[in-house]
Amino acid sequence: MTDFNSLLLILAIVIPLAAAVALLFGQKLCPCAAKFIAGIGFLAPAAIALWLWGNFGEAAKTAGYAYMSQYDLGMKDTLGISLYLGLNGISAPLFLLAGIVGLAAGWQAINAKAERLPQYLLLLLIMQAGLMGVFASIDIFFFYFFHELALIPTFIMIGIWGGAGRRSAAMEMTVYLTLGAMLSLLGLIYIYKASDWTGFDLIALREYVSAHSIADAVQHNIFGLLLFGFGILVSLFPFHSWAPRGYAAAPTANAMLHAGVLKKFGLYGLVQIAVPLLPVGALEWNPLLIWLALGNILFIGLVTIAQRDLKLMVGYSSVMHMGYIFLGIATLSVAGVGGAVILMFAHGLSVALMFVLSTAVYARTGTYDMRDMGGLGMKAPLLAGFFVAATMASVGLPGFANFWGEFTIFMALWKDHAWAVAPAVLGIIISAIYGLRAAAAIFMGAPSEAFQKASAGKAIGDITRAERIPAIILIIGLVLVGFWPHSISTSINEELMGDSVYQPKVLSTVQTPAAATPAAGHAHEESAS
Repeated sequence: MTDFNSLLLILAIVIPLAAAVALLFGQKLCPCAAKFIAGIGFLAPAAIALWLWGNFGEAAKTAGYAYMSQYDLGMKDTLGISLYLGLNGISAPLFLLAGIVGLAAGWQAINAKAERLPQYLLLLLIMQAGLMGVFASIDIFFFYFFHELALIPTFIMIGIWGGAGRRSAAMEMTVYLTLGAMLSLLGLIYIYKASDWTGFDLIALREYVSAHSIADAVQHNIFGLLLFGFGILVSLFPFHSWAPRGYAAAPTANAMLHAGVLKKFGLYGLVQIAVPLLPVGALEWNPLLIWLALGNILFIGLVTIAQRDLKLMVGYSSVMHMGYIFLGIATLSVAGVGGAVILMFAHGLSVALMFVLSTAVYARTGTYDMRDMGGLGMKAPLLAGFFVAATMASVGLPGFANFWGEFTIFMALWKDHAWAVAPAVLGIIISAIYGLRAAAAIFMGAPSEAFQKASAGKAIGDITRAERIPAIILIIGLVLVGFWPHSISTSINEELMGDSVYQPKVLSTVQTPAAATPAAGHAHEESAS
């Protein structure tokens, strides 16, 4: 069964790539055949991710990783690089996230009225394969490689199928994300050098650091590179301006995958690589990270309130909520980092849901300007219900997965950074203001004059089956984890509190008393149960 599951893990990457190749060389395929091939390419990774997640608890593990397999591509002896795959308690929930959001985005794309649909689906499939590879990679080189594989289609899709301002948005994204990727790569190479050329195998690197450590000054420099490299990729304040404009211009499926999954690359890199290998550097950069994270929450939150364009509002909201995840990482505690991983999962689902519903609103109103809407709830009550639910999930209402991530982060902040709790909680009020105001402007009251003119003589219906299915997929994930947080928190707790390098390095760095170690884990487990 282990070998079978290991095979499934690589198939989750290979199948979307194979579907993309089939579309590339099948240019004369009828639209139905192209959609069927793409459907397999999106459905298979989601099904595999669910299967592997369901069996993860009982799977045999080595150094915390299950379903391990290694493929020597001829660079193992010379550069220490191999295609080394596996899932641990931190990567498994995010691998599942990539599968779920990929399925929802794929369904949305297959039913979209995009020109040159086969090429559109081809690029999205390449993006999907890269996302599955990011969270399945134990080798840091391929962790980075798969990110770039997923990132390149983003620029192309925005440039070709994007909306207004797509060229300038694509150019800005290219500049920012290339800079972030280069800084990240430089930091990863620096780790490779500082570890006496041990290789890019994350397990081997952790063993080396555990035995030898890296000089404090070197840790400071490397962590700074990774913080700002990964931070730019995640839209850390003040390097955030590319994200809202990029998402507003991007086609919906692309925005779902990038904002929902690919943007977690940098956060995942900090949790899985930077903090465990560079605990001293993490502690030294920690005060600045807290302030920048609060900048995401407060400054970007106020900017979000000022938005009148629905898609821009969702884009700025996504940037704002990255601040909570950064705060969780900045606590350098088991509870805080665990809450950050839960919130990564929850945010990925909720922001993808908001993009689906924003597009559904646009299909009925012909605009993203909320001032030209109003009264849509009378004609599309089911759409209104989905939108309000998505808004409540984003705010962190109990019953949705986001609540457990935010609540656990606040509890962890209270322990060592109590002063930051009040401004962080203020962000929830800001989220409620812009979220509820958007719902009211779109669905409540009388239709605006512009909407009345645009809809004159047209039959405006409720959300269709094609629009409803991706929304239901995403809401099920949010509600399931909202009512059963142990479904993902257990694996996260076991990884952070187990025998991995991460837990002792972080706790010893922040000088947490040994007696407090189980308490921290217990507090996290209770807060997510």
